Amino acid sequence: MGIAGSAPGVTDLRALLAALDPEVDPIPKRFLHVSHEKARERLPEALMMFREAEGSTLIVDVDPEASGGERMLWAHITLRVQSSLTAVGMMAAVSAALAKRGIPCNPVSAFLHDHLFVPWERRDDALDALSHLTP
Repeated sequence: MGIAGSAPGVTDLRALLAALDPEVDPIPKRFLHVSHEKARERLPEALMMFREAEGSTLIVDVDPEASGGERMLWAHITLRVQSSLTAVGMMAAVSAALAKRGIPCNPVSAFLHDHLFVPWERRDDALDALSHLTP
C-alpha cells in the first residue's frame, strides 16, 4: 500500500455523526511517557507512539495478568466510520458530547478512523453519549 495523494473517507459532518459506530476494545490501555531510547525498545508492543522533545508517549495494553499498580486505565473506543483526515467538526462534536457528561477524552486520528481514549470506568457512559449525538 503506497502513500495516498488525498485522504479517503467521509467529510460530511452529518454523515459522519450518523455513522460513528463506536466499538470498545476489551483490553484496557495505559499511557506511558518514556525516553526516546526506551520507546524504541517498547515499540513492538505499542498501539501508538508519539515523539515530543521531552520524550515519547506510548499507548500500550494493560497486562491482564499484572496485579494492580495501574494508575489510570483507559478504554480505547474506535469510531468505525471511515472519516477523512480533512473532515471538519466531527471530533469537536464528539468531544463536546463527552465534555457535557464530564468525561475526559484523548482523541487520536489515524488514516482511516478516529480513536478515543476515555477513562476505563466511564467507557459505557461514553458510548451512551456517542449514541445520543444527532447529525
